[in-house]
Amino acid sequence: MSLPEPVPLLGRAYKRDPYPLYERLRAAGPVHRVRFPSGVDAWLVTGHRAALETLSDPRLGKNHDLGNDRWRARASIMPEPQHSRLQVHLLHQDPPRHTRLRRLVTDAFAPRRVAALRPRFQRIADALVDGMPPAGDAHPVDLVRCFAARFPFLVLAEVIGLPPHLAARFRREWGKVVQPVGPRDPGRAAYEALLHGLEGYIAEVVAARRTGPADDLLGRLVAGCDAGELTAAERDSMIFQLLVAGQEPVTNQITTALLALFRNPGAVARLRAEPALRPRAVEELLRHDAAFELTTWRFLAEDGELHGTRVPAGDSVIVSLCAANRDPERFAAPDALDLDRAVNPHLAFGHGVHYCPGAALARIELQIALGTLLDRLPGLRLAVPAERIEWIPAVLARGTDHLPVHYGRTAAARG
Repeated sequence: MSLPEPVPLLGRAYKRDPYPLYERLRAAGPVHRVRFPSGVDAWLVTGHRAALETLSDPRLGKNHDLGNDRWRARASIMPEPQHSRLQVHLLHQDPPRHTRLRRLVTDAFAPRRVAALRPRFQRIADALVDGMPPAGDAHPVDLVRCFAARFPFLVLAEVIGLPPHLAARFRREWGKVVQPVGPRDPGRAAYEALLHGLEGYIAEVVAARRTGPADDLLGRLVAGCDAGELTAAERDSMIFQLLVAGQEPVTNQITTALLALFRNPGAVARLRAEPALRPRAVEELLRHDAAFELTTWRFLAEDGELHGTRVPAGDSVIVSLCAANRDPERFAAPDALDLDRAVNPHLAFGHGVHYCPGAALARIELQIALGTLLDRLPGLRLAVPAERIEWIPAVLARGTDHLPVHYGRTAAARG
């Protein structure tokens, strides 16, 4: 079968603004052959309707064992033995195994439970702002280092029961292991060193919860493994997913949301003046520029048709959530940030059985983070031109590791 030439998804210009390319791809059809920086080729789904259908297509599996040799030769996946020990979590499993594992975490992230913790989350946010340095025009502050990288992790530690002494020792660079480098990348050795360090940390978490059992999510995972309800690899993979995927995307989403607001000063003024608007604004900011730009791999077990395109078995299928969220067939004025958008069926948290189990928590975190920063940092603004912001080179994610800002004298916390 003669395949079309793949469209490259790489480069600084693409990461800064992928939306013009997505617009061209959507107009040409729902499925396109693309190439990632590692050299792996994939099939990209772009439209909203096609995304919904793909994300709920029972023919498509998430388990990496379904990938063919062409994909495996170049795919940016973890090396062994870490892959077998850390990658059997929810994101890479299919029913019924996925159903069994997901059941273990749903109570901890239930909307009612995380809503009850909202006052505690607000205190965490206020404490971080209290500790931020003055930011005069001559001294910009990195909002990622001071707030965006810390708030989601402290919230997560509270929700899952990570002991404070271990939370204090978590290294943020471990969160980058969800962005694996290809087998031929010169950074592969450094990446593997991070993996070894994170594995050691997970072992400490397990030991701490075994010697000091508690009725929290980490405690239940450790106790469940000891009781034979899940394997050691499943336990460690679930802890890995919680520690890494549970906080880095929120950090990225805080940065994408703030950058969108900095480009729309009228929206900032409205959110300061109308706090009741913030939950709806968060939904629009998620739609406008989602931290999860692309989904992870999916595979057909047999050759098949996908929205009119023939896709070989084991080739990777990726859904562009960002492209779907700006589909003009589903959203009016899709490129505009519209805080009055009442109907907003965005796909920032995915769809189907792999819909993000932490979506309710992420929404609350974003509402608190943005509200606290806008309320307590008067004059909050970028300290450099927007075009100088470096976007993270991650294949699947959007965000920035540094966000230099200016603001006036910090206002007192409410209440």
